[in-house]
Amino acid sequence: MLPFPSCRRLAALGIILGALAMSSLAAADADKVFGWVEKATLEPWDVEVKAKLDSGALTSSLDARDIELFAKEGEEWVRFRLKLEDEASGEVFSERLELPLYRDLRVRGAGGRDERPVVLMKVCLGDTVYEEQFSLRDREEMNYPLLLGRRTLGHLGLLNVRETFLTEPDCDEESPVVAHDPNEE
Repeated sequence: MLPFPSCRRLAALGIILGALAMSSLAAADADKVFGWVEKATLEPWDVEVKAKLDSGALTSSLDARDIELFAKEGEEWVRFRLKLEDEASGEVFSERLELPLYRDLRVRGAGGRDERPVVLMKVCLGDTVYEEQFSLRDREEMNYPLLLGRRTLGHLGLLNVRETFLTEPDCDEESPVVAHDPNEE
């Protein structure tokens, strides 16, 4: 019969293993810590915008105007206009886009119910490009034209809610791309 370790030995072993795991995690993600507000670039245009990282929202949201649904080759598409101030240059970026409708999103809030189209787009944070779901909404009255929800935050790393602007967007053609995973719904 094998002797059982004492409760103190098990507790000490648990503390040591926990500390090792935490130090490994900290070392692996040391360069992947984001503040609750970060600069991000919309790709492929390289337009720099302020993004609020919001763990209270599930789906990311992007400021879009003149949103309309239409049919194209038997599929549902969305036509909209981006009008964003580029934080790097101060210039206004305005572009009309047509993208396939990924899905519809029903949102309930203090203002009632709202239905929004969702499209797939790419955003650069740090040195990585992320293909994510973005609900389209007029965010002109909001402080941040881009809100990144939990679906996106789950890919980033750690979120430091006490800090802002911990990273700079630095993506190019060589940057790693995290493709959207439709199974993460």
